[in-house]
Amino acid sequence: MGTLQHIEHQISAINDLIKINNDRVAGYQKALSAGTDADLQTLFEKYIQQSQDAVRELHEQIHTLGGLPSDGTTVAGKFYRTWMDVKSVFSGPDRHAILSDCERGEDVAKGAYRLALDDKELIWEDPALVKLLTGQFDDLKAAHDKVKALRDSK
Repeated sequence: MGTLQHIEHQISAINDLIKINNDRVAGYQKALSAGTDADLQTLFEKYIQQSQDAVRELHEQIHTLGGLPSDGTTVAGKFYRTWMDVKSVFSGPDRHAILSDCERGEDVAKGAYRLALDDKELIWEDPALVKLLTGQFDDLKAAHDKVKALRDSK
């Protein structure tokens, strides 16, 4: 793979992570609109901010690579939020269901980061970028574990 193709592949992978973080923001905003408990509102607002910060950091990386950052969400994320809307009509604002949906969203986000970090074609050469992505991945794992623990506590 040539240098230009390698950079384009990195930009594409980072843009995928931007979209996943945008999905995460939209998912937690959807969960907030379901009328969640005060403790969950605080937590979800924290995770929204976490993903917004990640998006800003990823935008900077794409600019450094000479690319244009994405600002959208994934098609899968849009379908998932629509499904959450339909499900909430029937189940109402059920804490366990909301946390289960959030956990599934965290699983998707973790999977996207794992895929990017493990992609053998990317060969992330910039140690600062690897540290950034690994740190964001660690944040997602911690968020997943917190959401799962809350879901399982009731």
